[in-house]
Amino acid sequence: MKPIWNFTKKYKTLLLFDFLSVFGFALSELGIPTIIAQMIDQGIERSDPQVIIRLFVIILIISVLGVCGTSLLAFCSTRISTNVTYDLRQTIFDHVMTFSHAEMEKFGIASMITRTNNDAYQIMVFLQTILRSAMIAPIMIVVSLCLVTLTSMNLAIIVFATIPIIVVGVIIFAKYSAPLSENQQRSLDSMNRILREDLSGIRVIRSFNNEGYEEKRFEKENTWYTSQTNKLFKMMSCTDPLFFFLMNLATIAIYYVSAIMLGHQSIEIGQVVAFVEYLFHAMMSVLVFCMVFMMYPRANVSAKRIQEVLNTTSSIHSGNQTLGRIKKVELRNVSFSYPDGEENVLSDISFEVRQGQKLAVIGSTGSGKSTLVKLLARFYDPTKGQILMNDQDISKVDLSSLRQELSFISQKPHMFKGTIKENIAFGLDEAIMEDIHEAAQIAQAMDFILEKENQFEEEIAEEGTNLSGGQKQRISIARALLKKCGLIIYDDSFSALDFKTDSMLRQALAPIRKDSINIVVAQRVSTILDADQILVLDEGKVAGYGQHEQLFETCQVYREIVLSQMSEEEVSDHAKKTHV
Repeated sequence: MKPIWNFTKKYKTLLLFDFLSVFGFALSELGIPTIIAQMIDQGIERSDPQVIIRLFVIILIISVLGVCGTSLLAFCSTRISTNVTYDLRQTIFDHVMTFSHAEMEKFGIASMITRTNNDAYQIMVFLQTILRSAMIAPIMIVVSLCLVTLTSMNLAIIVFATIPIIVVGVIIFAKYSAPLSENQQRSLDSMNRILREDLSGIRVIRSFNNEGYEEKRFEKENTWYTSQTNKLFKMMSCTDPLFFFLMNLATIAIYYVSAIMLGHQSIEIGQVVAFVEYLFHAMMSVLVFCMVFMMYPRANVSAKRIQEVLNTTSSIHSGNQTLGRIKKVELRNVSFSYPDGEENVLSDISFEVRQGQKLAVIGSTGSGKSTLVKLLARFYDPTKGQILMNDQDISKVDLSSLRQELSFISQKPHMFKGTIKENIAFGLDEAIMEDIHEAAQIAQAMDFILEKENQFEEEIAEEGTNLSGGQKQRISIARALLKKCGLIIYDDSFSALDFKTDSMLRQALAPIRKDSINIVVAQRVSTILDADQILVLDEGKVAGYGQHEQLFETCQVYREIVLSQMSEEEVSDHAKKTHV
């Protein structure tokens, strides 16, 4: 990934104008004092109005050029810095969208938000400072020091003696400010994480009456962030007073020496006035240049944090094969362990399921059910074995092609801020209302949607807080059904539904099962009794694989799960109904 400073390359023309406008600014700032010195000296000596008028016209022309240069400088620097920040944020977002779950877990959502917003802002401020001030500073310093030297070498010595003191101070500041900036940004990550957790989990916090604990947790991090910020700002606030104190000492020394020189008539009054102006611009330019170096540690920390994201590549690499409608899914000896885990979450899993069939996955909590179905959507890649769809290894299939042909309903359905219609149609670029109605009807969502004031145009709040868990699950199921994919994965997607709605939903899904492969992760036995095959997981391993009656007799794990939810009589009644 290219370094973030390369984002300025697309603005070469604006950079050129920005650079040229610097000369207009420098001409007005340094040219006018020089002309005024001539007006004072020549006007006093000659008492010639013509000289004063001629010099006044020159000052007027220089002033106009200076205004044009300053305006162009402000326009170019602002446009470049804001556009570069826009490109930077867009690039970060686009790049993060390619990350697998592993990379997202590595950085964390709160840190990603900070890097995209706050760190990019720090880059913008630094870049604008460089373009508006730092580009001027070197030219102003060089020209000012040349004019100072040409005006009086004796006075120039005072200026040259002052500059090294300022430079040493800046180096000391940069050394101590860098770790403070790093601590500040890391603390901002933590604050954003705590804030996100607390706002998302406000109902849980209130239900456990734990507001005090969360307030203390946030206060602790906020106090740490404030202390680091205070230290950094205190260091920065000390620089201006010290600088102006040093400049005032230099000015006093110059006035003292120039008074002696005026007494000996070795310098003219106009030269003294011009020299003080040169001194001011030289010192201010040094200050500006030093300010850039003082801002650099903070911007550098932000740049490294952003570059770390841009340099990170997804562990999931897209293939180049195209996948048609999924008609067959096969796992061959698949094992998986998380990047930071030592033991396998899944070990030696094999099964095959075809179009029109329903495969149920059941097991105790932590047995690896959700991890298994996440492998099918390539949220992760198996550490061993193969996953085949239509006899194609999905690691060689284009990711977009793969995910276009499957629908995934997660355990925690995610709602986007917008209307119910927009949430159901999220998986399609264009969807007609008839299809949306049909998907909602099958998902048993139509009843509660029609009860809403605006029905399908009803606004869903952020994270779907104005919907119940069951309503969110039904909308997410409708969203998946609308895609009409060959593979539909239900990751415990019926858990928030009451038994009646669950039963009605399964009945509504039955007629459309023949056109797709249905893989259902469930905790309820009643949800999976009609499955063609049932995969029983225990501690990441296959404890049983077959149909309900067979597993109930041969698989102890499955038998215990069934009997924990159903009585022997209910199991027997179901068997009789099935045979009938």
